[in-house]
Amino acid sequence: MSKRDYYEILGVPRNAQAEEIKRSYRKLAIKYHPDKNPGNAAAEASFKELAEAYDVISDPNKRAAYDRYGHAAFQGGAAHGGAGGSHDPFDLFREMFAGQRGGDMGSGIFEQFFHGGTESSSHDGKKRGADLRYDLEITLEEAFVGCEKEIEITKLDTCHSCDGSGAAPGAQRARCSICQGRGQVAMSRGFFQVVQTCPQCHGAGQAINKPCKKCQGEGCEEKVSHMNLKIPAGIDEGARLRSAGAGEAGVRGGSKGDLYIIIHLKKHVVFERDGMDLHCKIPIPFSVAALGGEIKAPTLSGLIDVKVTAGTQSGSTLCAHGSGMPSLQNKHKGDLYIRVEVEVPTKLNFEQREALEKFSQLCDADNTPIHRTFTERLKDFLRHP
Repeated sequence: MSKRDYYEILGVPRNAQAEEIKRSYRKLAIKYHPDKNPGNAAAEASFKELAEAYDVISDPNKRAAYDRYGHAAFQGGAAHGGAGGSHDPFDLFREMFAGQRGGDMGSGIFEQFFHGGTESSSHDGKKRGADLRYDLEITLEEAFVGCEKEIEITKLDTCHSCDGSGAAPGAQRARCSICQGRGQVAMSRGFFQVVQTCPQCHGAGQAINKPCKKCQGEGCEEKVSHMNLKIPAGIDEGARLRSAGAGEAGVRGGSKGDLYIIIHLKKHVVFERDGMDLHCKIPIPFSVAALGGEIKAPTLSGLIDVKVTAGTQSGSTLCAHGSGMPSLQNKHKGDLYIRVEVEVPTKLNFEQREALEKFSQLCDADNTPIHRTFTERLKDFLRHP
């Protein structure tokens, strides 16, 4: 009998993203779970078929092979040696596969689903909840002074109906019908024969005869949670904050995962940030650049006076020490670097034009050192083509 298409089994299109695949798998796994369908051979077969499809499609490498070759990518078997003890040519592939699993051949489908393939079950079926990521965008002003933010996340939380145990009132534990109490099952994956955690009892070897109706025996349910976060002053783009125990609830009373908050800074209309330093551009009048004086420069804590020396050229950089971002480690602050742009008037009245013409007549080479240097370089260039 030909095997069904894995995407059809999972109920997702071939271009489905990882999250869509995971959601569909979760929904169907609950629907066909043996605990919910006791004695239903068809449901048990669908559950195993679903687990096989998810094991392939959730793995990027396996999925790529399946997309290209279909089921043929995983056909063929390991030739086991007989009494003579001949070498199994696929042992090397099994070792490589185990290495990719971190050496844990018991890391099964449900471990990948709930914990990203990094957590293991305890002897009683408890499993640590998944870690979560939340991307939080804040303003540069909020990063400068620090702030508090309330976030809303949808996650698996402890089921209030069974208090996380996964069992209905009066439920008892019996030997798992899938693994027969061993806690592990052997599954063939083309060249590989993999021993992995039983998807029904999660390695406990026992199943609950009356699972909680609210959570289908998982001990957790999806809920919307609100959290208050304290953002420290000086935090930078890409910084990661960890909130221990604020991730998803564990399976059947397992410990909760952690929540990682990734900070992103909104683009500022005035400043650009470089570590603890800030950069900005300020236009200054021609008269201030020529005569010198003071200008008002913006900082994240207000305006400051910055001295401009006489003869400042457009594009010059002024530095205001200690007017940058605060440090997360100590009380020091970065600097503010101001790039000045000399502004040329676009319209002149009669008096202004007359004054500038007189000023121009009074200027000589000593007043325009940059122009003089350029003229000398130009003459040298024209003299030696």
